[in-house]
Amino acid sequence: MNLIGEHTDYNGGLSLPFAIERGVTATVEHARGGLIEVEAEDLGERDEFAASGVPERVVGWRAFARGVVAELAAAGFDAGASRITIAGDLPRGSGLSSSAALSTALCLALLGGDERFDRVALARLCSRVENEWVGARGGLLDQLAVLSSREGHALRIDFESLALEHVPLELGDWTLAVLDSGQTHDNAASGYNERRAECERASELLGVATLRHASAAEAERLPPPLDRRVRHVLEEDARVDATVAALAHADMEEVGHLLDASHRSLRDLYEVSTPELERAVGEMKATGAAGARLVGGGFGGSVLGLFPPGATPPEGAEVVRPGPPARLI
Repeated sequence: MNLIGEHTDYNGGLSLPFAIERGVTATVEHARGGLIEVEAEDLGERDEFAASGVPERVVGWRAFARGVVAELAAAGFDAGASRITIAGDLPRGSGLSSSAALSTALCLALLGGDERFDRVALARLCSRVENEWVGARGGLLDQLAVLSSREGHALRIDFESLALEHVPLELGDWTLAVLDSGQTHDNAASGYNERRAECERASELLGVATLRHASAAEAERLPPPLDRRVRHVLEEDARVDATVAALAHADMEEVGHLLDASHRSLRDLYEVSTPELERAVGEMKATGAAGARLVGGGFGGSVLGLFPPGATPPEGAEVVRPGPPARLI
Protein backbone atom coordinates (compact mmCIF):
# COMPACT_ATOMS: atom_id res chain seq x y z
CA MET A 1 0.00 0.00 0.00
CA ASN A 2 1.48 3.32 -1.04
CA LEU A 3 0.67 6.03 1.49
CA ILE A 4 1.77 8.79 -0.88
CA GLY A 5 4.12 9.31 -3.83
CA GLU A 6 2.34 7.87 -6.88
CA HIS A 7 3.83 7.60 -10.40
CA THR A 8 7.11 8.99 -9.08
CA ASP A 9 9.15 5.78 -8.99
CA TYR A 10 9.91 5.57 -12.71
CA ASN A 11 10.63 9.31 -12.67
CA GLY A 12 13.50 9.09 -10.19
CA GLY A 13 11.37 10.56 -7.41
CA LEU A 14 10.16 9.73 -3.90
CA SER A 15 7.50 7.42 -2.49
CA LEU A 16 6.27 6.38 0.95
CA PRO A 17 4.70 2.89 0.81
CA PHE A 18 4.21 0.24 3.49
CA ALA A 19 3.62 -3.50 3.42
CA ILE A 20 0.34 -4.99 4.63
CA GLU A 21 -0.23 -8.41 6.16
CA ARG A 22 -2.39 -9.75 3.32
CA GLY A 23 -0.59 -11.27 0.38
CA VAL A 24 0.32 -14.24 -1.77
CA THR A 25 1.96 -17.50 -0.71
CA ALA A 26 3.99 -19.63 -3.11
CA THR A 27 4.90 -23.17 -2.05
CA VAL A 28 7.67 -25.02 -3.88
CA GLU A 29 8.38 -28.75 -3.84
CA HIS A 30 11.29 -30.13 -5.78
CA ALA A 31 10.26 -32.85 -8.22
CA ARG A 32 11.79 -35.41 -10.55
CA GLY A 33 11.72 -35.04 -14.29
CA GLY A 34 12.28 -31.98 -16.40
CA LEU A 35 9.16 -29.90 -15.80
CA ILE A 36 8.04 -27.03 -13.65
CA GLU A 37 4.37 -27.46 -12.77
CA VAL A 38 2.43 -24.48 -11.42
CA GLU A 39 -1.03 -24.49 -9.85
CA ALA A 40 -2.96 -21.31 -9.05
CA GLU A 41 -5.33 -22.58 -6.38
CA ASP A 42 -7.53 -19.47 -6.30
CA LEU A 43 -8.16 -19.68 -10.04
CA GLY A 44 -8.28 -23.43 -10.43
CA GLU A 45 -5.77 -23.15 -13.27
CA ARG A 46 -2.45 -24.82 -14.02
CA ASP A 47 0.64 -24.36 -16.16
CA GLU A 48 3.70 -26.41 -16.97
CA PHE A 49 6.89 -25.75 -18.88
CA ALA A 50 10.38 -27.16 -19.25
CA ALA A 51 12.71 -26.56 -16.31
CA SER A 52 15.61 -25.89 -18.69
CA GLY A 53 15.83 -23.36 -21.46
CA VAL A 54 13.85 -20.14 -21.90
CA PRO A 55 10.10 -20.69 -21.43
CA GLU A 56 7.67 -19.79 -24.19
CA ARG A 57 6.01 -16.40 -23.69
CA VAL A 58 2.43 -16.42 -22.42
CA VAL A 59 -0.02 -13.89 -21.00
CA GLY A 60 -1.83 -13.59 -17.68
CA TRP A 61 -0.70 -14.99 -14.34
CA ARG A 62 1.37 -17.71 -16.05
CA ALA A 63 3.76 -15.03 -17.32
CA PHE A 64 4.84 -14.30 -13.74
CA ALA A 65 5.91 -17.86 -12.94
CA ARG A 66 7.68 -18.31 -16.26
CA GLY A 67 9.33 -14.91 -16.01
CA VAL A 68 10.60 -15.46 -12.46
CA VAL A 69 12.10 -18.85 -13.36
CA ALA A 70 13.72 -17.42 -16.50
CA GLU A 71 15.13 -14.32 -14.75
CA LEU A 72 16.52 -16.40 -11.87
CA ALA A 73 18.17 -18.72 -14.40
CA ALA A 74 19.67 -15.73 -16.25
CA ALA A 75 21.09 -14.54 -12.91
CA GLY A 76 22.69 -17.95 -12.24
CA PHE A 77 20.07 -19.76 -10.14
CA ASP A 78 18.62 -23.00 -11.52
CA ALA A 79 15.22 -23.77 -9.97
CA GLY A 80 15.21 -27.31 -11.37
CA ALA A 81 12.14 -29.47 -11.73
CA SER A 82 9.54 -28.22 -9.27
CA ARG A 83 5.89 -28.19 -8.30
CA ILE A 84 4.70 -24.69 -7.38
CA THR A 85 1.40 -23.91 -5.67
CA ILE A 86 0.13 -20.32 -5.49
CA ALA A 87 -2.55 -19.16 -3.05
CA GLY A 88 -3.42 -15.96 -1.25
CA ASP A 89 -5.92 -13.53 0.19
CA LEU A 90 -4.98 -10.49 -1.90
CA PRO A 91 -7.59 -9.60 -4.54
CA ARG A 92 -6.26 -9.31 -8.10
CA GLY A 93 -6.73 -6.02 -9.90
CA SER A 94 -7.53 -4.06 -6.75
CA GLY A 95 -4.46 -1.84 -6.87
CA LEU A 96 -2.88 -3.58 -3.86
CA SER A 97 0.30 -4.67 -5.64
CA SER A 98 -0.87 -8.24 -6.20
CA SER A 99 1.60 -8.58 -9.09
CA ALA A 100 4.57 -7.62 -6.87
CA ALA A 101 3.31 -9.93 -4.14
CA LEU A 102 3.13 -12.80 -6.63
CA SER A 103 6.57 -12.28 -8.17
CA THR A 104 8.36 -11.79 -4.85
CA ALA A 105 6.63 -14.82 -3.31
CA LEU A 106 7.72 -16.93 -6.26
CA CYS A 107 11.31 -15.67 -5.97
CA LEU A 108 11.63 -16.29 -2.23
CA ALA A 109 10.03 -19.73 -2.46
CA LEU A 110 12.18 -20.87 -5.39
CA LEU A 111 15.36 -19.55 -3.76
CA GLY A 112 14.45 -21.36 -0.53
CA GLY A 113 16.92 -19.48 1.65
CA ASP A 114 19.65 -19.05 -0.97
CA GLU A 115 21.08 -15.62 -0.10
CA ARG A 116 23.01 -14.83 -3.28
CA PHE A 117 20.59 -11.94 -3.99
CA ASP A 118 20.01 -9.03 -1.63
CA ARG A 119 16.51 -7.58 -1.44
CA VAL A 120 17.20 -4.67 -3.76
CA ALA A 121 18.55 -7.10 -6.36
CA LEU A 122 15.43 -9.23 -5.96
CA ALA A 123 13.24 -6.15 -6.40
CA ARG A 124 15.04 -5.36 -9.66
CA LEU A 125 14.61 -8.94 -10.86
CA CYS A 126 10.87 -8.92 -10.07
CA SER A 127 10.52 -5.58 -11.83
CA ARG A 128 12.12 -7.07 -14.95
CA VAL A 129 9.57 -9.88 -14.82
CA GLU A 130 6.72 -7.36 -14.80
CA ASN A 131 8.32 -5.18 -17.50
CA GLU A 132 9.59 -7.82 -19.90
CA TRP A 133 7.39 -10.87 -19.31
CA VAL A 134 4.06 -9.39 -18.25
CA GLY A 135 4.21 -6.22 -20.35
CA ALA A 136 3.60 -3.63 -17.62
CA ARG A 137 6.28 -0.93 -17.49
CA GLY A 138 6.14 -0.37 -13.75
CA GLY A 139 8.96 0.92 -11.58
CA LEU A 140 10.44 -0.52 -8.38
CA LEU A 141 7.97 0.90 -5.86
CA ASP A 142 5.85 -2.18 -5.22
CA GLN A 143 8.72 -4.66 -5.21
CA LEU A 144 10.88 -2.62 -2.81
CA ALA A 145 7.93 -2.04 -0.49
CA VAL A 146 7.03 -5.74 -0.43
CA LEU A 147 10.61 -6.84 0.20
CA SER A 148 12.08 -4.08 2.37
CA SER A 149 9.32 -2.73 4.62
CA ARG A 150 9.37 -2.94 8.40
CA GLU A 151 6.37 -3.62 10.63
CA GLY A 152 4.93 -0.41 12.07
CA HIS A 153 6.77 1.74 9.54
CA ALA A 154 6.40 3.28 6.11
CA LEU A 155 9.36 3.10 3.73
CA ARG A 156 10.67 6.32 2.20
CA ILE A 157 12.24 5.35 -1.11
CA ASP A 158 14.48 7.65 -3.13
CA PHE A 159 14.35 6.12 -6.60
CA GLU A 160 17.39 8.01 -7.84
CA SER A 161 19.79 6.67 -5.21
CA LEU A 162 17.63 3.73 -4.01
CA ALA A 163 18.21 4.99 -0.47
CA LEU A 164 15.67 3.42 1.89
CA GLU A 165 14.50 5.01 5.16
CA HIS A 166 12.08 3.41 7.61
CA VAL A 167 9.65 6.06 8.83
CA PRO A 168 7.51 5.28 11.94
CA LEU A 169 3.85 5.13 10.94
CA GLU A 170 2.22 5.48 14.35
CA LEU A 171 -1.51 5.84 13.79
CA GLY A 172 -2.66 5.95 17.41
CA ASP A 173 -6.48 6.17 17.33
CA TRP A 174 -6.47 6.99 13.61
CA THR A 175 -7.32 4.37 11.00
CA LEU A 176 -6.14 3.68 7.46
CA ALA A 177 -8.63 1.79 5.32
CA VAL A 178 -8.76 0.70 1.70
CA LEU A 179 -11.88 0.44 -0.44
CA ASP A 180 -12.04 -1.41 -3.75
CA SER A 181 -13.65 0.76 -6.43
CA GLY A 182 -15.06 -2.32 -8.13
CA GLN A 183 -13.16 -1.50 -11.33
CA THR A 184 -10.38 -3.98 -12.05
CA HIS A 185 -6.94 -2.48 -12.51
CA ASP A 186 -4.34 -3.94 -14.88
CA ASN A 187 -1.13 -1.97 -15.49
CA ALA A 188 -0.35 -3.82 -18.71
CA ALA A 189 -3.79 -3.18 -20.19
CA SER A 190 -4.46 0.35 -18.86
CA GLY A 191 -3.06 3.76 -19.72
CA TYR A 192 -0.15 3.20 -17.33
CA ASN A 193 2.36 2.53 -20.10
CA GLU A 194 1.11 5.63 -21.93
CA ARG A 195 1.76 7.80 -18.86
CA ARG A 196 5.25 6.42 -18.55
CA ALA A 197 5.94 7.13 -22.22
CA GLU A 198 4.69 10.71 -21.73
CA CYS A 199 7.12 11.21 -18.87
CA GLU A 200 9.98 9.86 -20.96
CA ARG A 201 9.05 12.26 -23.74
CA ALA A 202 8.93 15.17 -21.28
CA SER A 203 12.38 14.24 -19.94
CA GLU A 204 13.72 14.09 -23.48
CA LEU A 205 12.34 17.53 -24.35
CA LEU A 206 13.72 19.03 -21.13
CA GLY A 207 17.12 17.36 -21.51
CA VAL A 208 17.03 15.67 -18.09
CA ALA A 209 17.65 12.04 -17.17
CA THR A 210 14.43 11.86 -15.15
CA LEU A 211 11.71 14.31 -14.14
CA ARG A 212 13.34 14.44 -10.68
CA HIS A 213 15.68 17.03 -12.25
CA ALA A 214 12.98 19.13 -13.92
CA SER A 215 11.63 22.40 -12.55
CA ALA A 216 8.17 23.92 -12.39
CA ALA A 217 9.28 26.76 -14.67
CA GLU A 218 10.52 24.27 -17.28
CA ALA A 219 7.28 22.31 -17.04
CA GLU A 220 5.30 25.39 -18.07
CA ARG A 221 7.12 25.46 -21.42
CA LEU A 222 6.05 21.94 -22.37
CA PRO A 223 2.99 21.23 -24.53
CA PRO A 224 -0.06 19.67 -22.90
CA PRO A 225 -0.47 17.12 -21.45
CA LEU A 226 3.27 16.82 -20.76
CA ASP A 227 3.27 20.00 -18.67
CA ARG A 228 0.63 18.50 -16.37
CA ARG A 229 2.51 15.22 -16.01
CA VAL A 230 5.69 17.01 -14.90
CA ARG A 231 3.80 19.22 -12.44
CA HIS A 232 2.29 16.15 -10.80
CA VAL A 233 5.66 14.44 -10.37
CA LEU A 234 7.34 17.52 -8.87
CA GLU A 235 4.48 18.32 -6.52
CA GLU A 236 4.03 14.68 -5.49
CA ASP A 237 7.72 14.43 -4.53
CA ALA A 238 7.26 17.46 -2.30
CA ARG A 239 4.17 15.85 -0.72
CA VAL A 240 6.18 12.76 0.22
CA ASP A 241 8.62 14.74 2.36
CA ALA A 242 5.79 16.87 3.73
CA THR A 243 4.09 13.64 4.84
CA VAL A 244 7.28 12.38 6.49
CA ALA A 245 7.49 15.68 8.40
CA ALA A 246 3.81 15.50 9.40
CA LEU A 247 4.23 11.95 10.69
CA ALA A 248 7.25 13.01 12.74
CA HIS A 249 5.03 15.60 14.46
CA ALA A 250 2.03 13.23 14.74
CA ASP A 251 0.05 15.71 12.63
CA MET A 252 -2.46 13.31 11.11
CA GLU A 253 -4.78 16.11 10.00
CA GLU A 254 -1.99 17.37 7.75
CA VAL A 255 -1.43 13.85 6.41
CA GLY A 256 -5.11 13.82 5.46
CA HIS A 257 -4.79 17.15 3.63
CA LEU A 258 -1.78 15.78 1.72
CA LEU A 259 -3.71 12.65 0.69
CA ASP A 260 -6.49 14.86 -0.68
CA ALA A 261 -3.96 16.99 -2.57
CA SER A 262 -2.36 13.87 -4.03
CA HIS A 263 -5.71 12.65 -5.28
CA ARG A 264 -6.55 15.97 -6.92
CA SER A 265 -3.20 15.89 -8.70
CA LEU A 266 -3.65 12.30 -9.86
CA ARG A 267 -7.12 13.18 -11.13
CA ASP A 268 -6.47 16.57 -12.73
CA LEU A 269 -2.77 16.59 -13.69
CA TYR A 270 -1.92 12.93 -14.22
CA GLU A 271 -5.43 11.96 -15.33
CA VAL A 272 -5.49 8.39 -14.04
CA SER A 273 -8.78 8.52 -12.12
CA THR A 274 -12.12 7.09 -13.25
CA PRO A 275 -15.76 7.62 -12.24
CA GLU A 276 -15.57 4.45 -10.15
CA LEU A 277 -12.52 5.72 -8.26
CA GLU A 278 -14.17 9.10 -7.74
CA ARG A 279 -17.23 7.42 -6.25
CA ALA A 280 -15.02 5.39 -3.90
CA VAL A 281 -13.18 8.52 -2.77
CA GLY A 282 -16.56 10.20 -2.23
CA GLU A 283 -17.69 7.29 -0.04
CA MET A 284 -14.55 7.62 2.08
CA LYS A 285 -15.03 11.36 2.53
CA ALA A 286 -18.76 11.02 3.24
CA THR A 287 -18.05 8.68 6.15
CA GLY A 288 -15.55 11.04 7.74
CA ALA A 289 -12.17 10.45 6.11
CA ALA A 290 -9.72 13.28 6.76
CA GLY A 291 -8.15 12.48 3.39
CA ALA A 292 -8.56 9.92 0.62
CA ARG A 293 -6.87 9.17 -2.68
CA LEU A 294 -6.62 6.57 -5.39
CA VAL A 295 -3.66 4.24 -4.98
CA GLY A 296 -1.58 2.27 -7.43
CA GLY A 297 -1.40 2.94 -11.12
CA GLY A 298 -4.95 4.24 -11.35
CA PHE A 299 -7.51 3.43 -14.07
CA GLY A 300 -9.29 1.29 -11.46
CA GLY A 301 -8.29 -0.49 -8.29
CA SER A 302 -8.65 0.88 -4.79
CA VAL A 303 -8.65 4.07 -2.77
CA LEU A 304 -7.01 4.72 0.59
CA GLY A 305 -8.67 6.74 3.33
CA LEU A 306 -7.36 8.14 6.63
CA PHE A 307 -10.00 8.26 9.38
CA PRO A 308 -9.84 10.24 12.64
CA PRO A 309 -10.90 8.76 15.99
CA GLY A 310 -14.64 8.10 16.04
CA ALA A 311 -15.07 7.90 12.26
CA THR A 312 -15.98 4.54 10.73
CA PRO A 313 -14.87 3.55 7.22
CA PRO A 314 -17.68 2.74 4.76
CA GLU A 315 -19.12 -0.75 4.40
CA GLY A 316 -16.77 -2.94 2.38
CA ALA A 317 -13.62 -1.04 3.34
CA GLU A 318 -10.77 -2.98 4.92
CA VAL A 319 -8.55 -1.58 7.66
CA VAL A 320 -4.84 -1.80 6.77
CA ARG A 321 -1.81 -1.49 9.03
CA PRO A 322 1.93 -1.39 8.27
CA GLY A 323 3.02 -5.01 8.41
CA PRO A 324 6.18 -7.08 7.88
CA PRO A 325 7.96 -7.61 4.56
CA ALA A 326 7.71 -10.71 2.38
CA ARG A 327 9.40 -13.60 4.11
CA LEU A 328 10.30 -17.26 3.79
CA ILE A 329 8.01 -19.41 5.94
